[in-house]
Amino acid sequence: MRCPTVPSSLRFIAPWRRYTVAVSMLLGGIFCFVVPLTGQTRTMHQLEERRKATLEDIEWTAQLLNETRTSAQTSLSRLNLLSEQVVARKQVISLLNQEIELMDRDVAGMNVELTGVEQDLAAIRNKYAQSLQYMYARRSIQYKWFFVLSAENFTQSVRRMRYLREYAGWQKRQAYLIVRKQTDIHRKRLAIEEARNEKLALLDIRAKEHGQLQTEETEQKTAFQQLTKKQKDLQAELAQKKKEAEALNAQIENLIHSEMSRSLAGNAEEPTTAPKAGKTGTPSAGTTKTDRQRSSDFASNRGRLPYPLTGKYKIISPFGEHPHPELRHVRTSNNGIDIQTTAGSEAQAIFSGEVTAIFTAESGYNLGIILRHGRYLTVYTNLSDVYVKNGDKVSVHQKLGKIYTDKNHMTVMHFELRREKEKLNPQIWLNR
Repeated sequence: MRCPTVPSSLRFIAPWRRYTVAVSMLLGGIFCFVVPLTGQTRTMHQLEERRKATLEDIEWTAQLLNETRTSAQTSLSRLNLLSEQVVARKQVISLLNQEIELMDRDVAGMNVELTGVEQDLAAIRNKYAQSLQYMYARRSIQYKWFFVLSAENFTQSVRRMRYLREYAGWQKRQAYLIVRKQTDIHRKRLAIEEARNEKLALLDIRAKEHGQLQTEETEQKTAFQQLTKKQKDLQAELAQKKKEAEALNAQIENLIHSEMSRSLAGNAEEPTTAPKAGKTGTPSAGTTKTDRQRSSDFASNRGRLPYPLTGKYKIISPFGEHPHPELRHVRTSNNGIDIQTTAGSEAQAIFSGEVTAIFTAESGYNLGIILRHGRYLTVYTNLSDVYVKNGDKVSVHQKLGKIYTDKNHMTVMHFELRREKEKLNPQIWLNR
């Protein structure tokens, strides 16, 4: 965008006023030079923050990979982590490309605006030089008095004297303004040079990220080939996991049904309580006024609930049935989500509620806890230790137990969210 210059229509304005208007327009041009860059700077900052956050996620995934490297070289979970690592690395490179593109636009824009400011400044300096030449040619005191005394009347003489004073003051201000603008132009040139150096640094970072991406893609390919060779073993392992998940689901539903029956029996004497039929034809608990309020409070926090464990985490198995992104003919199914974390991490309540069941899973998921939040229930399994007991009232973020770490050094918690027996996708409800 070319900054404005002094229009020819200003030639009819008195010289000192004309130059004052020109300077004002120059300042406006420099303002238009600075303001658009503010938004671009904000965008650059946002891109940089996103890149840093993605790199932190990559480092966290690398830590999980290192912890399971020695004993889980060909595991499906490892391939999933490697695939996520590759996708995240590509995202970092994409963000770098956006930063570099934006930097190029910034530099090009600054160069255009700087050229316009320099041209405008040159024009003002030229006019200023002409005014100096004019004043030098008429520098004698006799000329000034002649200019004043040759007026047609006294009022005009006063105006001419005031004009001479203001014209001299204007010249001093112009000299100061020219020096200041020269300094400003110098600063702009330094800013352009700094932007170019930042671009070179980003190019260097991008080259290193490309190298890391190639390494990770090679590792991913190796893990894929190893799993492909053991396709039968993998299918058998997935079948076993599916059988364990079905057994866990049956156990949880039996516990929920028993708890619902106890809840209905306990509320039978309340005149305002009317047992309702659930989707499966079974009675529905949570029909008291208190339970309805808890259900409403829980539902109103959809998308804002905290994650059910302490520390950093990575979802390695999402809710529902999905084809594997890398392995053909391999599908995974989950009634909740599986979250991998580091050894020593603990399960925590995502909302205030009541402990309605503590059980030992019959299918390899170790200890489990069920919390009720009105008609909603949350299930935390694969715990090695439990800190609460049946009937306890718990608050949000309260620690429930320690997550189990297996012989492969993997610390994974299985988490489910239900509305009575209806299975819900936890990721929709949790605040990532």
